[in-house]
Amino acid sequence: MSKDNKDKQWVFNKDVEGNSPSTGVLRKVLAYCDSAMIVEHALEPGGEVPMHSHPHVQLTYMVEGRLKLTIGDETQELAKGDTAYIPSGVQHGGVCLEKGIALDFFNPMREDFVK
Repeated sequence: MSKDNKDKQWVFNKDVEGNSPSTGVLRKVLAYCDSAMIVEHALEPGGEVPMHSHPHVQLTYMVEGRLKLTIGDETQELAKGDTAYIPSGVQHGGVCLEKGIALDFFNPMREDFVK
C-alpha cells in the first residue's frame, strides 16, 4: 500500500491504492519522508471526518469542492483554493458539502497512516 511511497522522488496518483477511513472519504497517502507527508482525501457529499487531534501540524488545501471544517471552536467553509492551518494537538473535523478533493500536508509524517 502506501508504505512503498516513503522517500520516493516520484509518486504517481494512479499507482496509489486508497483506503476509506470513514464513510464518504477516500484517503491516498502520496509522497512522504520522516519529516513531511502529503495526503489526498477524495470527499463525497455528506462524507465526514470525525473530530480528532494529533501531534502533527497540518495544512489543508482545497483542490475542489466545499468542506465545512471545524478547528478548535471555530467553523468555516472551505472552497476551491482555500487553505487551513491546524496546529499540533488541536481538535478538528469536517463535513463535505460538495464533492471535492482536499490535500493535507503533515509535519512530521503520520506513521498511523502507513501501518
